[in-house]
Amino acid sequence: MNRKLSGIYFLSAAALAVGIFGAGCDDKSGLPGVDEIRKQCGLECPDKGVADGNASISGSASIDGFFASVVRFRGSAEAITSGIQAELDAIGASVGAKAGDNADIKAKLKAKIDASVQGGVKITYAPPKCTVSAKATLQAQASCKGEVVPPDASVKCEGSCTADAGVKVDCGASATLKCTGTAPSLSCQGECKGECELKTAATCEGTCNGTCTGTCTVKDASGNCAGSCTGGTCQGTCKLEAAGSCSGSCKGECTYTPPDGKCDASAQAHCDAKANAQIDCKGSCSGSVTPPSASAECDASAKADASVSAECTPPSLNVTYQLKAGVNADASAQFSAWLEGFKGHVSAILAFKAKLDGVVTAGTSLGADAETAIKASITASAQGKTDLKTTILLVQCAPPQVEASINIVGDAVADLTASGKAAVDVLGTVGIGS
Repeated sequence: MNRKLSGIYFLSAAALAVGIFGAGCDDKSGLPGVDEIRKQCGLECPDKGVADGNASISGSASIDGFFASVVRFRGSAEAITSGIQAELDAIGASVGAKAGDNADIKAKLKAKIDASVQGGVKITYAPPKCTVSAKATLQAQASCKGEVVPPDASVKCEGSCTADAGVKVDCGASATLKCTGTAPSLSCQGECKGECELKTAATCEGTCNGTCTGTCTVKDASGNCAGSCTGGTCQGTCKLEAAGSCSGSCKGECTYTPPDGKCDASAQAHCDAKANAQIDCKGSCSGSVTPPSASAECDASAKADASVSAECTPPSLNVTYQLKAGVNADASAQFSAWLEGFKGHVSAILAFKAKLDGVVTAGTSLGADAETAIKASITASAQGKTDLKTTILLVQCAPPQVEASINIVGDAVADLTASGKAAVDVLGTVGIGS
């Protein structure tokens, strides 16, 4: 908002304050000045603003709700950036690098792997799954509007909507019903994740534990395959970290389309939206969420709160490698033990990064919507939709806090972007890109 416009708003507030003075704010010692009127009538702006974590600025539920979303957004951004750096530093500590020096972490991580492995390591995984609660999103919007969530309210989900337990599922024409759980008779007519028992030799897109007719990247003490089986088939068990096909018995988690249109009681039901479709969702959404239309500031708040409240599950990793010739049993065991800890840190970083991407997208919208939102509410107040005191505080105190909010969100997005780039740079050492 430009300074000239802010000055007009301030003069309007002062004129309104004189009107209030005439209604009972006089200290009976003569006509006071504007500053005295503001003090007597509680019309002074708070000493602390959004930058200090205070969202109670204007007395307008929707505008102050917007400021509260900015405060929560900054807190989430700080938690993500510090979380990523903590995991990078933990990797650094395991290879003797300096904490906070990502270039040193990257160099010593590469040296650690090159000392034991021929040709580096290969890491495969399913992308982290981030889910947003429809209920939490609706509650955030209702709180901003000062209303109660209607019992039949839902959000629009572009992705997969998981139903709450015990809720009857009707996916409609725009989505496909999927079930995730134990496969009927262990025969997975879909995608299996976890242990796949292969009674006959078959290809394995995971870790082969048994006999490999091709090239096995890692072998156990007995000479059996315990790594990736390339260029051949595996017989034994195939551990699938990312969901894939299983020609044997799926003893892990199977995601399938039920032929009768119903999921077993033990399976989790979810509706997967068809291409470019949005589906009504009352459970949790894995994908982009659009709350019911409301005021500009409440829409922005709800979308930002949805990204902040998203829960991203760290993925399981499948790591394959070929030890260098001459690496003895003790060195191999030490590298294997180090690798388990490393996998945990990488998995956590990938989950943070998935949430970071969603929060950055929401932050860009939050900052862009800020000025539009405040102008809309000031217009509404001028039309008599708020009480006089709130109108004065709104036009007097809110504009500078909107400017502060835009700066806070912009700085947070910049920090998140830098943190994401640092993570990608270090993980690029093991072949993990953006």
